[in-house]
Amino acid sequence: MVKFSSCLGTKGTHYETDSMDFKVGADGTVFATRELQIPSGQVAFTVTAWDRQTAERWDAVVRLLVAQTSPTSSGHKKGKKSAPLDPVQPPNDTLLPWPQHQSSNGLRRQKRDWVIPPINVPENSRGPFPQQLVRIRSDKDSDIPIRYSITGVGADQPPVEVFSIDSMSGRMYVTRPMDREERASYHLRAHAVDMNGNKVENPIDLYIYVIDMNDNRPEFLSQLYNGSVDEGSRPGTYVMTVTASDADDGTTANGMVRYRIMTQTPQSPSQNMFTINSETGDIVTVAAGLDREKVQQYTVIVQATDMEGNLNYGLSNTATAIITVTDVNDNPPEFTASTYAGEVPENRVEMVVANLTVMDRDQPHSPNWNAVYRIISGDPSGHFSVRTDPVTNEGMVTVVKAVDYELNRAFMLTVMVSNQAPLASGIQMSFQSTAGVTISVMDINEAPYFPSNHKLIRLEEGVPTGTVLTTFSAVDPDRFMQQAVRYSKLSDPANWLHINATNGQISTAAVLDRESLYVKNNAYEATFLAADNGIPPASGTGTLQIYLIDINDNAPELLPKEAQICEKPSLNTINITAADADVDPNIGPYVFELPFVPASVRKNWTITRLNGGFLTTAPPGKANCSILELPTSQPDGDYAQLSLRILYLEAGVYDVPIVVTDSGNPPLSNTSIIKVKVCPCDENGDCTTVGAVAAAGLGTGAIVAILGCIVVLLTMVLLFVVWRRRREKERHTKQLLIDPEDDVRDNILKYDEEGGGEEDQDYDLSQLQQPEAVEHVLSKAPGVRRVDERPVGAEPQYPARPVVPHPGDIGDFISEGLRAADNDPTAPPYDSLLVFDYEGSGSTAGSVSSLDSSSSGDQDYGYLNDWGPRFRKLADMYGGGQED
Repeated sequence: MVKFSSCLGTKGTHYETDSMDFKVGADGTVFATRELQIPSGQVAFTVTAWDRQTAERWDAVVRLLVAQTSPTSSGHKKGKKSAPLDPVQPPNDTLLPWPQHQSSNGLRRQKRDWVIPPINVPENSRGPFPQQLVRIRSDKDSDIPIRYSITGVGADQPPVEVFSIDSMSGRMYVTRPMDREERASYHLRAHAVDMNGNKVENPIDLYIYVIDMNDNRPEFLSQLYNGSVDEGSRPGTYVMTVTASDADDGTTANGMVRYRIMTQTPQSPSQNMFTINSETGDIVTVAAGLDREKVQQYTVIVQATDMEGNLNYGLSNTATAIITVTDVNDNPPEFTASTYAGEVPENRVEMVVANLTVMDRDQPHSPNWNAVYRIISGDPSGHFSVRTDPVTNEGMVTVVKAVDYELNRAFMLTVMVSNQAPLASGIQMSFQSTAGVTISVMDINEAPYFPSNHKLIRLEEGVPTGTVLTTFSAVDPDRFMQQAVRYSKLSDPANWLHINATNGQISTAAVLDRESLYVKNNAYEATFLAADNGIPPASGTGTLQIYLIDINDNAPELLPKEAQICEKPSLNTINITAADADVDPNIGPYVFELPFVPASVRKNWTITRLNGGFLTTAPPGKANCSILELPTSQPDGDYAQLSLRILYLEAGVYDVPIVVTDSGNPPLSNTSIIKVKVCPCDENGDCTTVGAVAAAGLGTGAIVAILGCIVVLLTMVLLFVVWRRRREKERHTKQLLIDPEDDVRDNILKYDEEGGGEEDQDYDLSQLQQPEAVEHVLSKAPGVRRVDERPVGAEPQYPARPVVPHPGDIGDFISEGLRAADNDPTAPPYDSLLVFDYEGSGSTAGSVSSLDSSSSGDQDYGYLNDWGPRFRKLADMYGGGQED
């Protein structure tokens, strides 16, 4: 065992040897990798301790001496006297894990147990199995028989029976090949007991290490790695990392993987553009010249080999690394032409005037390729902008602000192009990144316009027809075209105006009325059209607003139109006011007065003027609820009160005329009628219900008549309902299928009979008629009687139908009725054979029996074909058609 001490500690320290026969474990244990035959007495090799983090290394030479004595002799401490050897020398593979006991003067002293060095077992051994590993014995086996056993994982714990021991001899065996990748070490305990199972020695720990063999290839974590590197990167730029793992012991050369690049495709501009760190797998650039525009992708085959990269002894595996050269903005965009041209009609916007094409060798549709255009001169007013087509990367010169031919006939623009991403370091803009654009403006016919659009004028309403109001003229912006402008009306809702077609002079075509429905907020609005005679013609619109000043042209109207009042004078009066379509000062205060004719008006009624203040009104729901509530803010004279002058007025409806005059200049008057209902009132001053009816013009007799009609109508409705319910009840009590009234079995309908033929005018028609009396039949000669006449005799009696028959009697009733009908000679039909009397001779119709099926006649039946499909068969039979 070797030990290494460092100021930073031994954590992370690994050991290596320069010998293929000996290795050093992580704990410093030196062990042989295979069975050795050493002819000399010693062997020497170098052990290297190195720290992977700091990459520092320390070397030491280790010499191993081949012992010729028992291993127990080396277990004593230095300075102690060695015990004499056993008379019987144990073999080299025998371990004495328990110390031998010394006696002095008959006393024996127990020493501490020994520490048994680990037992190394190579993996993948070919046997034969079981293969002996070591023999364990106690020095007491010479005195008493001892039984040996082992316990632990691999013995009596899963996986069981990997190791076994001969209980008598103490020889321990391995029973099958070991796999270090499955389990690298085992910890067993050896036991020694006598034949009775009593412990003879304390259990001893046995550590068995499986020696690693290079039986696993390195495996890459992925067979395909993807990485990227910017074009133009300097040598040493990190690209990507590939990683492979080896299932073998990583502390030995078996698990130490080294990397190398086998091939690179394409080998441009150099066959060694990349290199790889042999230990970490980091791929970096090793040469300059990466250019995406030339080579966009490299394919690198990476090999991983264990045994520290020894191709003669190590196992290898490969993986593919795809390295994409990413684009950087190392190519500025360049115009394909130095100048471009386009033209645009004036007054047009959002129109593409010219397309500017550029070339950029960077990756398409990336920020390094996308072009950004900017106008650097020639457009101080901002009429144009250059937008980028996202598909073609072209610059579209677009009109964003209308141009005027009369102001600018052409534009000379200078446009510069760049990329969305800034240029890479060291790359300069090309002189081809700017271009000139010439844009010609085309003159088109522009519409005339009204300089003072919405024009406002003020005048009084009611001006006479034909009055000139104003001149509403338009201006044609086409200064370089000789064109005439004509005017017309576009919108004149009331048709009040007229415009001169040549000079735009506007006059009235009717009287203007401020109170018209077409006037909103005292203003009337009309729209006119000005059109030139250009090609194509163009037109513009203008709006004229006329503010109408009010004149007193509307008489006031009395409000309300209807009211009611008690028949006796009391506090309830009628409040009246007036409404005027005019506005101030042509409205109130109003003058209310009663006319002199008829005289009864002034005799029965009086009007009182209200001079401000509050007016007490009746509460809601009272009879005089039609009285208006008057605010104190109304001017004096806008309201008045109508009341009775006399002490009593008979109930009824009275038309009271009132003359209302406004305060205009000159004032206007109007006589309005208010319908006043005079009714009897109770002690509270409210109209009674009877009084309200009486006031409506109905007397007491009329009221009684109306109430009587209502009572009669209700009685009729009640009787009708009772009758309907009784009828429904009768229907439900009858259980026959049909009502007796609906039974038509005994109802015999008699029809008149026709007489003889056309020439049988002298025939006695009474013979064909049904006899009405028995004497007519009895007067006939014996044996002469029509068989279709109703026989004379006693009629059988049909069974009487029960009013409410029992359901079981219905069958009997039907059978009896059928039997009586069969025996009734008077029941129709009287006979199935009817004999008709002679109808006379000489009929122009001929006899039906004269029809012959032969086609040899000379009569033409072709006209039957014209009578339709029903007679077509007769035409074929008798018209001489071809027989089948």
